[in-house]
Amino acid sequence: MQTTALVPHAHLPRAHHDRHVLTSTVDVFGTAHWLLADHAPQPGGDALPFDALVVSVHQGGDVELTELSAVRARWPHLDRLPDGGFVVAASRTHRYEDADQVQVFDALGRETSSFSVGDAIEQLLVDEAGHIWVGHFDENPVGIRRWSPTGHIYWTSDDANIPGLFDCYALNVSGTAAWACPYTDFPLVEIRPGRTDRPVKVWANRIRGAKAVAVHGERVAFYGGYGEERDRLAHGEVTETSVEPTDVGLLTLPDGSLPGRRRAVGRGSRIYVQTQPFTAWDVFDLSI
Repeated sequence: MQTTALVPHAHLPRAHHDRHVLTSTVDVFGTAHWLLADHAPQPGGDALPFDALVVSVHQGGDVELTELSAVRARWPHLDRLPDGGFVVAASRTHRYEDADQVQVFDALGRETSSFSVGDAIEQLLVDEAGHIWVGHFDENPVGIRRWSPTGHIYWTSDDANIPGLFDCYALNVSGTAAWACPYTDFPLVEIRPGRTDRPVKVWANRIRGAKAVAVHGERVAFYGGYGEERDRLAHGEVTETSVEPTDVGLLTLPDGSLPGRRRAVGRGSRIYVQTQPFTAWDVFDLSI
C-alpha cells in the first residue's frame, strides 16, 4: 500500500508549551493559530468567562500574539477573520442558554459581536471574504450554513438538495467557496453561493467516512475513514456525475508513524493534520 508522509507546516513556540491548548486551526491564508488557556477546562468546574491567548504562526515563521478578553467557550472552535480579528464558538448551545454561542473579537482582542448559529457545531471555517461557514453534526442536522461576522445568514443548505446531509464529516473552505463530504451518503459537494448557475454541485462518491477532503482541479483526496481506515488517504477523479476512485494508501506523520488522536483542516488542495500534544501542524498538498 502506498504511503504518503505529511510535511511540517508550523509549530507552537516552546515559550508557550506550558499553557493548555484549547483548540487550534489553520486559516484560509495558511497561518496556524493556537488558542491557549492557563489550564485545561473542567466540566462544570471553571468560572466563565476567562481570558485566553491566541498564538499565530505565519508561513514565514513570524509569531503574533493576541489576548482575547472574556471567552465563554470551554471547548471552542477558532478561526481568524481577514481583518485580523477572531471567531470563537462553543460547539454546544445547551450550556449557553443565557449567552450567545459565537463570539467575534477584533484584532485587539475585544468582543465586537455575538450570536448563536445552532447546536452541535462539527466544523467552523472562515473564508477569504470573512464569511463564517458552519457545519453541524447529527444531533442537530441543519446541514451547512454561511454566516456574516454579525450573525446574518448568507446561505443555507436547507433547499440545496444535498443527499443524506445529517452530519458534516468533512468541510473544506478555500477562497469564498466550500467543499463538503457529509454523512450519510458521503457525496462530494461544491458550494459557491455567488454563482448564478448551479451554486451547488453534487457528485456521487463511494469513499465512506472521510474526515477531511482536498480538491485540486479534477482531482480529489479523502483523508480518514471508519475503523482500520482512519489513516486512509484515498484519491479520486471528478467526472460528470461521480468521483471515481484512482488510488488508496496511508497518510503518515513526517517521521513515518501513524497519527493517533488528531485534528484535520481542509483548505483547497491542502489537508492540515495536528496530533497530540497539538503543538504542531503538518500538511499534505494534493497539488504537489
